[in-house]
Amino acid sequence: MSVKEEINKRRTFAIISHPDAGKTTLTEKFLLYGGAINLAGSVKGKATARHAVSDWMEIEKERGISVTSSVMQFNYGGYCINILDTPGHQDFSEDTYRTLMAADSAVMVIDAAKGVEPQTRKLFKVCGMRGIPIFTFINKLDRDANDTFELLDEIEKELGIATCPINWPIGCGKMFKGVYDRQKKAVVTYSDTEKGTKEGETKHIPIDDAKAVEEAIGKERMDILNDEIDLLDGASDSYDLEAIRAGKLTPVFFGSALTNFGVEIFLKYFLEMTTTPLARRSKGELIDPVDNAFSAFVFKIQANMNKAHRDRIAFMRICSGKYESNMEVKHVQGGKVMRLSRPQQIMADERKILDEAYAGDIIGVFDPGIFSIGDTLCMQGDDILYEGIPTFAPEHFARVRQIDTMKRKQFVKGITQIAQEGAIQIFQEYNTGLEEIIVGVVGVLQFDVLKYRLENEYNVEIKLDPLPYEHIRWIVSAETELDKIVGTSDMKKIKDLKDRPLLLFINEWSVGMTLDRNKGLVLSEFGTE
Repeated sequence: MSVKEEINKRRTFAIISHPDAGKTTLTEKFLLYGGAINLAGSVKGKATARHAVSDWMEIEKERGISVTSSVMQFNYGGYCINILDTPGHQDFSEDTYRTLMAADSAVMVIDAAKGVEPQTRKLFKVCGMRGIPIFTFINKLDRDANDTFELLDEIEKELGIATCPINWPIGCGKMFKGVYDRQKKAVVTYSDTEKGTKEGETKHIPIDDAKAVEEAIGKERMDILNDEIDLLDGASDSYDLEAIRAGKLTPVFFGSALTNFGVEIFLKYFLEMTTTPLARRSKGELIDPVDNAFSAFVFKIQANMNKAHRDRIAFMRICSGKYESNMEVKHVQGGKVMRLSRPQQIMADERKILDEAYAGDIIGVFDPGIFSIGDTLCMQGDDILYEGIPTFAPEHFARVRQIDTMKRKQFVKGITQIAQEGAIQIFQEYNTGLEEIIVGVVGVLQFDVLKYRLENEYNVEIKLDPLPYEHIRWIVSAETELDKIVGTSDMKKIKDLKDRPLLLFINEWSVGMTLDRNKGLVLSEFGTE
């Protein structure tokens, strides 16, 4: 198969949702249909339960939540599919944002009983910033659900995107009979299946075969369905593939990930509608995935995935061309040529050494400490530099203190590695050494993850003293000297890991006052990885 054919069969997407909407369960079912796993796991934090393949951290297994994104690949129907499963909890939205940078489209999972939830709105905005196509899977139809038309109306009003139902649910909860496939004009009947397998039978009945439809779902449900079809055909947005791929129209599917129903239907349609790997921007120009040689960017770094080796993996999205074993590439930010010797395909915490990979694929590369999030790799002689990944401004800050000062080396190593992953941001007091470390996080749960990981992965106990600061600003004006800035009483001068000067404030009004007092000072709410 040619490089072009290999790239064109790639589909790379992220799954996003509010916590508990069923995102990780849906991911497991995709893997099940692709033959990547034989039995789907449970994501609930019970000692007796199997854990989801994508939840590999011990803290994820204990709490039953995803706290870091994971990458999985499988083949289905002639496609090679890369799934990026993201954390649903808002405290880990920065990890989700970086992961979305590596995706060509997103699957948004919505709980049919809860509708659009706060985190769904935030994640949708992140997708909007990227302009990537969004596919909606309304889940948990095996339970009592909200009115279907109201769910669609809520998506349109809350998220500001038009909807086009591809299928339509027939009942919900105990009365969930199946779905109506609008494109094939057929009723697909629901047959309860074993929760962890893909066994089960589905039947497709043409809607014109009234007798067979009535036998399958009952006359009352058939009459309701016919009325709803008339309403849909008259009121909903028509199917428009161009609008879908432009991120202006979301196709909507209904089903139950837990019982498998609607999952394979969704997967088939999704693969037809979503795109081949998209071009990425470098220095204002688009780099075509097929016409250019190998290039990639680092979107995630994860330490200690393998407890036995205490290793550190840099996750890269291949943006163009083909990776071949032992090829030499240029690390643009480091200005060095290096050999990519043993890239891995990583299924959560399981690994497989790769001899080749193509644009659209996600590979994991052993990182001796040279990579940073946002770094570009390309072939020698190529002039490619992919746009950096913006960092979220931390909203919570704490001073970190070691319990045992004799373990300073492990402490510095651990907190630095976790910061390089992007899970936390660490700062130092201005004009002091490493003795005073301040941690900034987007959500307070990240403090718990930091404590847990330092203790379990680095054998270091810490105490976190909360700080009152809520606003952080990067200094972007080149001429400004930190020593000469005249601030307010609630302002604190700090610097980040790259020695860049920053300012912390307790009150937002202090930001404006500091700008007024310092002519030429320019502050930004965003840094760049």
